[in-house]
Formats: sequence, C-alpha cells, structure tokens
Amino acid sequence: MIRSLSGNRAFVLGAALVIAVLMPFVVQDTYWRHLFIIAFIYAMVASNWDLSLGYAGIFNFGHVAFFGVGVYAAALSTKFLGADPWIAIFLGGVAASLAGALVALPVIRLKGIYVVLVTFAFGQLVLQLVLSQSEITGGTQGIVRIPALEAFGYNFLRDFKFGYYYVALGLLVISTIFLRFVVRSDFGMSLRALRDNEEYAVARGIPTGLQRLKVLVVSAFFTGVAGGFFAIYLRVASPEIFGFPVQSLVLSMVLVGGTGTIYGPIAAAVILTFASEMLGSIEGLDEGRVMLIAVAMIIVLLFFPNGLASIWRRRAQRAALADSADKAVAETRLIENSAGASR
Repeated sequence: MIRSLSGNRAFVLGAALVIAVLMPFVVQDTYWRHLFIIAFIYAMVASNWDLSLGYAGIFNFGHVAFFGVGVYAAALSTKFLGADPWIAIFLGGVAASLAGALVALPVIRLKGIYVVLVTFAFGQLVLQLVLSQSEITGGTQGIVRIPALEAFGYNFLRDFKFGYYYVALGLLVISTIFLRFVVRSDFGMSLRALRDNEEYAVARGIPTGLQRLKVLVVSAFFTGVAGGFFAIYLRVASPEIFGFPVQSLVLSMVLVGGTGTIYGPIAAAVILTFASEMLGSIEGLDEGRVMLIAVAMIIVLLFFPNGLASIWRRRAQRAALADSADKAVAETRLIENSAGASR
C-alpha cells in the first residue's frame, strides 16, 4: 500500500512536469504564459522559505527581503557593472545568501517573536536603503530597462515569452531537486530534530546556531536567484517588491500549501498566483484581492490546519495503518497455522 502511494506520487509529479513542459505549446496567449512564469518565480520563493520556516522551525519573515536583494543585485550588476543577465541571475542568489548570513548573526541566539521582529525589520531596513540611495537604486522610481536574456543570438523578447517560460520552469526544477537533496540529507534531518525537540537535539551534539546560519544561507540562495530572474524577466526593479502585498501572498502560499513540505507551497503558488490575478481583473476587486486571498487562506486552514499537503499525508498515514494491520493479521494467521501444525 505504501509503495503504491509512493508510486502514485511519482506518477503525479511526473505528469505535472510533462504538462508543464508541454504547456507553452497549448497556451499561445502571452498573458497566460506570463502568469505561469510569475507562478514559477513565487513557487521558488515559497518552497525555499518553507525550508527555514517549515523544516527548521525558524519564524523567519525575511525571505521577501532576500527576494528583493536578488532583484536589485541583478538589476545593479547589469546596469552599472555591465554583467551578463545570465550571470546577474546567479549574482542575485549570491547576494541573497550573503544577506541571509547577515540576518542569521542576531537570529541564531533568538527565539519566537524576536526572530519575527528582527527578520521583518531587516526587510524594512533594506527598503529604506533602496529609497535613500536613489542615485543608485532609482528610489521610488526603481531601475528600468534592464538588459534582457540572450543566448547564441536568440532574443528572449521576441518569442512571446516562450523562452522565459522554460528558463523559469528550469530554475524551479533545479531549486526543487536541490531542496529534496537538502531535506533528505543529514543536515535536513538535523533541522527537523531541532524543530521537533531542540533540547534533545542539542544534547545529541547538533549545534543550534550553526544549523540556523546554514539554513538561512541555503534557503536564501534560490530565493535570490528567483529575484534575479524576476528583475531580468520584467526588466525593472521596484521597491514595491518589499511591500506587504507580496509578503502576504508568498506567506499564504507557504501556509496554504503546507509547512514542512516541498511540493505543497509550489502547488499553492500556482493556484494563488492565478487566483490573485483573476481577482485583480474583476472590476472593483483590485484593491481588495489581498483581503480575499487572506479569507481564502483562513478557510483552507480551518479545514486543513497543516495545509493542502496534509491531504496526501493523511492518505499516507491511513495506508501505513492499513499496511501494519495487514501485517499483524498475516502474522497472527501464521502463528495459528504453526500452532495447528504442531498439534
């Protein structure tokens, strides 16, 4: 039974990947392709945020700031340093990881609400830095006309978002594979141990501060890569990315998808990105769509406190119980048969 569920999950993931690969051939409209690209970007941010929030149990609210650092790092490196846009995307990840290390320094010795306050304050600090250094960052106007991607003479601006779609999908796949590797490693097991029982984990020799530093740096990298790609794709870096609407939307993706999972936030990112855009297109709902998304999140969490991923977890738990019951019945029958034969 458990093997069949595992096989079903592999089938679902494989089918979802095949559908995603074929989607641009079916969807010709550039607006829908754009929504998929934005959904893939948010999926990277949400799934990597969950690495520190769900797996490590760190109530970190700085991931949108890491995303913004990636955006501005890519924008500044291309506009002022002349960096190739492909390299600028990678530099966005490096800059975000450095920001993660900077945030980790005070966070490693804090707990609970103090972690929330410090990480939230870091985002506001970065925003004020962007606004105050308007000669470099453009201030409230942002940075515009960022160079677009090119590859072997192929211009990504002229293919109706076909190339950008596959770059976004490729980055999401690489990020997901990386997250699977991290959570299944000894490092990932140590994070879950600290989350579930910190005192026992420390007694077993797991260093709390070092693991927190590592997870914030690691989870920030692909968040910054997503930010770098966001800047190169839209060709603009704006301080609006540090705002509450973006933070609440991405946090909703994490919570609705389910903390302590990889695929839950990714699925929720696709669903909520399309839902948010559809609500925004309805006349009179543009300003209230954040509130509607929040209401939808509350409704989902009322019925599924652990997010949509808990549906699959419940099936797995029921399958495990059924499997254990079947084994117990088989062992009982074997004992009874052996006893009967001995008589």
